[in-house]
Amino acid sequence: MSATEPAEPTESAAPTEPAAHPRFAAALRELGLAEVIGRARRFPEQTRTAQEAAAAIGCELSQICKSLIFAADGVPVLVLMDGASRVDVDLVRRELGAEKVTRAKADVVRETTGFAIGGVPPFGHATRTRVLADRSLLGHDVVWAAAGTPYAVFPMAPKALIAHAGAALVDVRETAK
Repeated sequence: MSATEPAEPTESAAPTEPAAHPRFAAALRELGLAEVIGRARRFPEQTRTAQEAAAAIGCELSQICKSLIFAADGVPVLVLMDGASRVDVDLVRRELGAEKVTRAKADVVRETTGFAIGGVPPFGHATRTRVLADRSLLGHDVVWAAAGTPYAVFPMAPKALIAHAGAALVDVRETAK
C-alpha cells in the first residue's frame, strides 16, 4: 500500500472509540469483565438481525445470542435464544406460570433495557428483569451477542454469558410442527 492509498476498512472500532456501547462497557467493568470490551467488534453497517450479525462475523447463525424482551402478564422478561431458532411463547408462558406472553413493544424494550431493539445485550440493563436462556445456546464454545448497539457484538462462552445474565436455563425453543 502506498502512502496515498486509503487504508483498508476494518470491522473493529478505532482504539479511541470502543465498539461496545459506553453503558454496556461500564456494566462489563462492574462485572469484572473489562477484557470483553477489547474483544467486541464494531461493524460499518447495522446488524439488527441475527442473520446480519452472523454474516458480518462469519459464524453460524446459531452462534448468535438474541436478547428478546417479552411481556409476561405485562411484566418484562428477557429471553436469550440462539439466532437460528424462534421462541415458543407458549413454552415461555408455561415456564413463567403466566396467563399471557407477548413480544414487548419497542418503547418497553428501551425502557426496560436502556437499549434499542437490535442492540440489546444479554445483561447490563437499566432495570432488573427475569431472564430465561434457551439450552440451545450451549451447543457452541462461543456465542456472539449485541454489545449495546446494532453495530457491535461481543464473544463469550455460553455458560459464562448465561451466568452473567442471571438466567435460568430452559427449553423454550419452537420446534418444527
